[in-house]
Amino acid sequence: MPHARTETSVGTYESHSTSELEDLTEPEQRELKTKLTKLEAEIVTLRHVLAAKERRCGELKRKLGLTALVGLRQNLSKSWLDVQVSNTYVKQKTSAALSTMGTLICRKLGGVKKSATFRSFEVSKSP
Repeated sequence: MPHARTETSVGTYESHSTSELEDLTEPEQRELKTKLTKLEAEIVTLRHVLAAKERRCGELKRKLGLTALVGLRQNLSKSWLDVQVSNTYVKQKTSAALSTMGTLICRKLGGVKKSATFRSFEVSKSP
């Protein structure tokens, strides 16, 4: 079955079978194309507005002394602090877990030493 390709608002193409397009009447197709054109125009307008707001934001940050370098330095400092805190936390948790596990192993070995089976090995090893 033949396929038609239509461009979406973000510049990608979607494939539609021609039977889907044939199901639309010509006035419906014109209406959808008009809606698509208006939507794409709105997207372009919004991109321009966003770019203008980003420029204004940059100007305000410069006036306040918040340069990109300062922001980057603050982000790096915060990230490094987060890493240090998380590493310390992980080390503490790991240390506590290993300590608990060591205690349990010692208890189990103590129990094994006291067991009759282990004692029978000790007796059979003696000359």
